[in-house]
Amino acid sequence: MCDLLSGSELPDGFAYPPEFLRVVELGLTNLEPWWIFDGQQLRTRASGLKSRYPERSLVPFARREDNDDVACWDLAEGDVAVIHDFSSPGRELRQRYPDFNAWLRQAIEDLIEHGVRT
Repeated sequence: MCDLLSGSELPDGFAYPPEFLRVVELGLTNLEPWWIFDGQQLRTRASGLKSRYPERSLVPFARREDNDDVACWDLAEGDVAVIHDFSSPGRELRQRYPDFNAWLRQAIEDLIEHGVRT
């Protein structure tokens, strides 16, 4: 299983959704061009997002390999936000999804499209 953020590293009141944990458990972490974060890369990105966007409460879980997009749970909004990391604060939001499953459906569409282009 992936090395995800532990309970002490996660914001108070947040737990990984069961559908996300199931995807990780199944090893579906490479949805090219999206990759599920784990280990030090996850911790580094979580810390970086917090410092770059201190007004936001984000828990990152995936990155897109062909740009600086990061999929995160947006705790203030209660949904999934795709953040274009390293953008100026206020200009970072790319897309919103109501939940992880909606994001996953789009990630699979991106996988299909990416496979056609390569």
